[in-house]
Amino acid sequence: MSGLIGLVVLVLDIIAIVDVVKSSMDTGKKVLWILLVLILPVIGMILYFMLGKKK
Repeated sequence: MSGLIGLVVLVLDIIAIVDVVKSSMDTGKKVLWILLVLILPVIGMILYFMLGKKK
C-alpha cells in the first residue's frame, strides 16, 4: 500500500513541476517552486496548487 501512495505522490509531483515549467511566472519563481516541490514533495505540491498556481 505504501508503494502505491509513493507512486501517486511521484506522479502528482511531476504534474506540479510540469505545470510550473509551463506557467508564465518569471524564472526565479519557477526555480523556487520546483526546488520546494523536490525538497518537500507532498507539502510543496500542496502549497503550489493552493498558493502558487494562478487561477
